[in-house]
Amino acid sequence: MPPMQFGLFLTMPAPEPRPAAESYRRALDMAETADRLGYSHLWLAEHHFTNYSHSSRPLMLLSHIAARTRHLRLGPAIIPVPLHHPLVVAEELATLDVLSGGRVEIGLGSGYQAYQYERFQLVKGETPARDDEAIDVLMHALREPVFSYSGEHFRIPRTALVPQPHQAAMPLWLVVNSSRRASVEKAVQRGANLFTGVLEPISRLTNVRHQYPDLAQTLARVRIGTQRPVYVAQSEAEASEAVEQARWNGRATLRLRHDMGDVVDGVVPAQPFPDEPSQQALREDFLVVGTVDECIHQLRRIQSGLGCDYFSASFWFGALPHDQVMTSMRRFAEKVMPVFADDAVSHARHRAKQQEATLAW
Repeated sequence: MPPMQFGLFLTMPAPEPRPAAESYRRALDMAETADRLGYSHLWLAEHHFTNYSHSSRPLMLLSHIAARTRHLRLGPAIIPVPLHHPLVVAEELATLDVLSGGRVEIGLGSGYQAYQYERFQLVKGETPARDDEAIDVLMHALREPVFSYSGEHFRIPRTALVPQPHQAAMPLWLVVNSSRRASVEKAVQRGANLFTGVLEPISRLTNVRHQYPDLAQTLARVRIGTQRPVYVAQSEAEASEAVEQARWNGRATLRLRHDMGDVVDGVVPAQPFPDEPSQQALREDFLVVGTVDECIHQLRRIQSGLGCDYFSASFWFGALPHDQVMTSMRRFAEKVMPVFADDAVSHARHRAKQQEATLAW
């Protein structure tokens, strides 16, 4: 089992109206604290025009966060490729990489909210060929001092990106559906790491390293990451409250993903769906919520189910108060993360012993 790294994923939700400045102060506090506590990454979502997320311009906010942190790897998770010209994104990523001293990783995907597509006068899912070319252009721009591109949708003459990024090759992460071979294969052909397993029940995750053994050699060179809502509770009442706050995120996500219910002036309806899962079902199969031991158990299930070596904790969801979010985040760093660090040490020792035994023969 590969060693696990832990980072943060922020959407910056506001189920109830709050000043935008408060949301940004919360994000900065979490970033600075994560930097001190030893988290490896901070990822910001990109969503537009609803209270589901205040993170509409993640690269702008990450530039500010870069000046307030020293160690965190920083990235968007994800930039919806259809919404942007790839060279504008390349310039912004390169600028962030320079300002952060080479700490940027790139998360790309398509996005899933028709609501935001409509407001950019686009149709969700209409441009897959254009989007594939856009990723090509983006990566050429970031990894070659001078490049040109000739495709069906983009024709770019000889061009040098200014500024040039600090890193020669920023790590790339792509959102994939692990149960669809074509999705996985396309990503690994690009040398991309995989974001996957976010929506599936924990009991039904797909480990792509096992699912596609003929891709094993290529998959061995990439990372697999995922994310879930996380709350390390100090009481059963806290855990129960956290589950109910996670319900808001789940309802909002479903409505925006499947166009279920009208968004009114940016406010996503919060009414319950019929036949929603019970608290117990959510805790068992969708969330990482509970005591330290319960959280460790869930994370081990996720690690085994996906074969992942990276996990983004979404500590801030629903209307959870900031002090509770920060306490949960600290408890996770102090009580949960060290267990997986010990697991990695034990795994390395076991591998070393196996190699010694092989050499002895």
